[in-house]
Amino acid sequence: MSMKLEGNILVTGTNRGIGLELVKQLAERTGGEAHIYACCRAPDDTKAEALRDLTTQYPGKITIIKLDMSDEASISAAVQAVKELIGDGGLNLVINNAAINKPDTPAPLSATGKKDMMDVYETNVVGPFLLAKMFLPLLQRAAEMKSPGEGDKMSCRRSAIINISTLISSIEKCPESFAIAQMYPYRTSKAALNMLTRCQAEDFKSHNILVTAIHPGWVRTQMGGEQAPLTPLDSVHGMLSTMSSLSNKDCGMLLDWQGNPIPW
Repeated sequence: MSMKLEGNILVTGTNRGIGLELVKQLAERTGGEAHIYACCRAPDDTKAEALRDLTTQYPGKITIIKLDMSDEASISAAVQAVKELIGDGGLNLVINNAAINKPDTPAPLSATGKKDMMDVYETNVVGPFLLAKMFLPLLQRAAEMKSPGEGDKMSCRRSAIINISTLISSIEKCPESFAIAQMYPYRTSKAALNMLTRCQAEDFKSHNILVTAIHPGWVRTQMGGEQAPLTPLDSVHGMLSTMSSLSNKDCGMLLDWQGNPIPW
């Protein structure tokens, strides 16, 4: 059964974990008109073998794009490559999934240095900021090309940015989990990503571009660890179902993978 997502869809951080599963399920469940641009830092590396296998499994459905979210020149080159491939079309959905976590969890204050803070901020916040800024013309074009559904003007089928955030970005909920995972760089970067989401939601709403942050749950990945209760398959299934139903009321919100709001 096809999902309610379509058009040109770009996903970052797709060589493993949640990003790889996003590409897989999008390829499986979207209609024939959808095309996925799967971005990763080293497309030819052995770590991207599973991603390359997906392009063979779904011929003509996936294009791999080289993208390092910590490198402005790499972001610019990736945007130009996508523009050339899309041509006169627009970009309907950007999923900012790529993120790093330094140092290793629990990342207490004593183990965290300036470089950790800056490296994580650069990838997790500045990267999504630049990507949205550079892709804005293509997102605007998509919003202009596709007529809105009844009632709501915004949707992930028309033009949207989804920033993958986290429950531990919540300032209100910080005391509930801080003792087991201090994670200064990761927490603060994702809180900043939430503000970026909020700012872009205000900035882009005049163009009918939806911007929303989503927490994927605690997922059993290299970053999430083996104790995490959610599989990538279940997390991504829930997130894509949530994305399919987003509308005007969800713009600028932080939601969990099932669509429930998370306090700032």
